Amino acid sequence: MAHPAQRRWYPLVFAVAALVLLPLSVLLLSWQAVDQQIWSHLWNTQMPRLLGNTLTLVLGVGVGVTLLGVSLAWLTSLCEFPGRRWLDWALMLPFAIPAYVLAFVFVGLLDFSGPVQSLLREWFGSGLRLPRVRSTGGVILVLVLVFYPYVYLLARNAFLAQGKGLMEAARVLGQSPWQAFWRVALPMARPAIGAGVALALMETLADFGAVSVFNFDTFTTAIYKTWYGFFSLSSAAQLASLLLLAVMLVLYGERRARGASRTGNERPRGKALYHLRGLKALAATGWCLLVFACAFVIPLLQLLAWFWQRGRFDLDERYAGLIIHTLYLGGMAALITVSVALLLAFARRLAPTRGIRAGVSLANLGYALPGSVLAVSIMLAFSYLDRELVIPLSGWLGGAGKPLLLGSLSALLLAYLVRFIAVAYGPLENSLERIRPSLPEAARSLGVAGPRLFFKVYLPLLLPGTLSAALLVFVDVLKEMPATLLMRPFGWDTLAVRIFEMTSEGEWARASLPALTLVLVGLLPVIGLIRRSAHRIG
Repeated sequence: MAHPAQRRWYPLVFAVAALVLLPLSVLLLSWQAVDQQIWSHLWNTQMPRLLGNTLTLVLGVGVGVTLLGVSLAWLTSLCEFPGRRWLDWALMLPFAIPAYVLAFVFVGLLDFSGPVQSLLREWFGSGLRLPRVRSTGGVILVLVLVFYPYVYLLARNAFLAQGKGLMEAARVLGQSPWQAFWRVALPMARPAIGAGVALALMETLADFGAVSVFNFDTFTTAIYKTWYGFFSLSSAAQLASLLLLAVMLVLYGERRARGASRTGNERPRGKALYHLRGLKALAATGWCLLVFACAFVIPLLQLLAWFWQRGRFDLDERYAGLIIHTLYLGGMAALITVSVALLLAFARRLAPTRGIRAGVSLANLGYALPGSVLAVSIMLAFSYLDRELVIPLSGWLGGAGKPLLLGSLSALLLAYLVRFIAVAYGPLENSLERIRPSLPEAARSLGVAGPRLFFKVYLPLLLPGTLSAALLVFVDVLKEMPATLLMRPFGWDTLAVRIFEMTSEGEWARASLPALTLVLVGLLPVIGLIRRSAHRIG
C-alpha cells in the first residue's frame, strides 16, 4: 500500500497519462459513425495503392537502415582503417538533417532539370535518359540516408559494449572476422539493432514531408488529403487510428524480438580489434565516406549554393517573423514539456509504486504517436469541447459565441507535449539517477526541505540534464512538420511550414534559407550526442 506522502503524486501522474491517452480515446470514439461514401471512394480509388506504397516503404527502409547502420557500426567499432576516428562521429551528423530537407535537395539535384542531369546531357548528348528521380527507390533511398543513424548509433554502442574478451575468445576458437560477426557479435547486438530499426520504421510511418516531395502517397498523406480534400475530420481520425495501429505493431514486434537478450557486462572496448590494410582499408574508408557525403556533405553544400544563389534575398521581415514564431513555439514547448517530464521523473523517484511506474510508462507512449495522428485527434477533441462547452458558455456570458480552443496555440502546444515528453524524460531520469538518496537526506537533516531542497540541491545537479532535454525538445519542435502544418493558427507559419510551401511550388532555392537554418540548429544536440558518446567510450 502506498505511503500518504506517495499518494499525492498519483493525481499528477495520472493526469499526464490521461493527456497522452486522450488522442487514443478520441481515435477509438471516431469509429462510432463511419462515412460509407468516403470510405467506399477511398477503397475503390486509393486504399490499395496506399497500402502497397506504405508496405513497400516500410520494407525498403527497414532493410536499408539495417544494412547501412549495421555495416557502418561494425566497421567503426571493431575495425581500424584510415579516417576511422573522425568518421566514427561524423556518421552521426545526418541526424541534424530533417527528412523533408534531404528529400527536396535530392530531387533538386537529380531531377531532369537539375544540375547533375543537365551536366551529363552536355557531356554525353541530349539523348541520355536516366532513371526517374521521383520513384519508389528514390524515396526509400532518401529515408534510409536520413534514418540509418538510429541503427548505427545503437548497434555501435552494442558492439563496443561486447568487450574485448568475447571477440578474442571467438578468434582463439578459429573464427574468422566474418564468422565472429555472424555467430557472436550480431546475435548479441540484435536487441539494439531491433530498437534502432523500430525507431526508423516509426519515423518512416510518420513521415509526411519527404513523401510529399516525391508525390509518393502513404497513409500519412491520405490523412492530410482526407481532412483538406473531403473536409471529413472523422474519416481522417479513422485513417489516423489505422496508422497508429501499424506503429503499435512495430513497437510490439520490437519488444518481442528483443526478448530477454542483454548485452554482455564486460568492460567496453576503446580500441579496434581488426586492423584493415590494403584494398580492405580503402574499401572501408570509401564506403563510410560515400555514405557521409551523400547523407550530409552534398546536401549541406547544395543548400549553401542555393542560399547564395537565391535564398539570401529572402532575409526580410517575413523571415524574421518565421524565426520569431519558430523560436516562440520551440521555447514554450520546451519549457512546458521539460517541466512536466521533471515532475514525472520526481514522481517515479519519490514514489516508486506499481501505479506510478505504470502511469509514467503510459505518459511516455506519446512519442509513438505520429504528428498527423496527434493533430487529427486533438483537433477532433477540441472541436467537440468548443461545440458542447465553450460556445454555449460564451453565449451565456454575453460573448461572441466563437470557438476558442480549435485553431489555437494551446492545441499545438498540447500536441508537442504529448509527442515529445518521452524525449525530455530520458535525460532527466538519467540525471536524477546519478543523485544518491543520501544527498537530499543529508540536506533534510540540515533543515533544507520542500522548495528550498529542490532549488539548492536538486536543480544545480539536474541542470545539465535539464538543458539537454530542453535542447532536444526545442530542436524536435522546430523540425516537426505534420502537426505544425495541420494545427497552426492562422498566420503562424514556421520554418518547417515555409519549407513545405516552397517545395510544394518547386522553389528549391527559396526553401534553402529555412532548411539551412533548421540544419544548423539541429547540429547542436547532435554535437552534444557525439561528445557524450565519446566520453562514454573513453
